Formats: sequence, C-alpha cells, structure tokens
Amino acid sequence: MTQAQWHIHQGSIEDMLVVEQQIPEFSTPKTREDILQRLAGRKYLALIASCDGQPVAYKLGYEQAAQQFYSWLGAVIPACRGKGVARALLLEQEHWCREQGFSYIEVKTMNRFKTMIQMLVSHDYHIAELTHPATPTDTLLDVQIRFRKAL
Repeated sequence: MTQAQWHIHQGSIEDMLVVEQQIPEFSTPKTREDILQRLAGRKYLALIASCDGQPVAYKLGYEQAAQQFYSWLGAVIPACRGKGVARALLLEQEHWCREQGFSYIEVKTMNRFKTMIQMLVSHDYHIAELTHPATPTDTLLDVQIRFRKAL
C-alpha cells in the first residue's frame, strides 16, 4: 500500500470501530458507548484513513479545555503499518487544530509503544508528564507518557 492507495477524511465513530476491532495490542477495544460518553458535548475530530473504501487507520481527539486539544485514540491495522499512515493522520490533525484556534495538542501513550513515541518526538512533541505503573504486576512498559506540542 502506497500513499496513493489511501486517503484521509473526517469519518464516523463506526468507521473508527472497524479499525479498533483489528488492533491486536488493544486488550479491551473501546466500544461505541465508551467513545460517545467521552465525546458528549465536546468539539471533536475523527479522522479516518481508508484504502479501497475500507477504514485502515484512525485518529480521534477532542477539545479538552480552552485552546487545548487532546488526541485521545489512534491506531493503524497491522497490514498497513510502516507506510506513513499514522504520520499523515497526525499532520492532518495538527492542521485542523491550528485552523480551529487550538494552542497545543496533548497525547498520552505507554512506554511499550516505541514507534508511537518515536513519531511524537520526531514531530516536536515533548514529554510533559510520566505516570508510573499502578499495580505491582505492571512493568516499566506500562509507564504512561503524556506529550504536549505547541501549535
């Protein structure tokens, strides 16, 4: 799959859920109810990357506070990784946020998602906070990292 084979558009929660169900790293995929509850009453952006009319990736975020956008969820199905889809979604989200007047974007990830961390750092996201494992069975891979980027 090359960039010419996929395109990014604003999509639906249903499109996002098609992708969500195909992500092996997600032990508990989000449900439509989870998502709608979080987005209730908020300005949000659901970006979908599609290939041959099928959703293959998404990036979902919402207004968290005045001028603050929270990039909440995102994923790329395994067959489409390493092709620049996540980067394209990130750049499109940043573009939309600038147009909407947001001053910065925040995103959280876990230490186990190395490629996500690398992508964020390479696009000028900076570590704002670390949250250490909550239970004795958690490891350093479970450390949560909050990143922030000024727009």
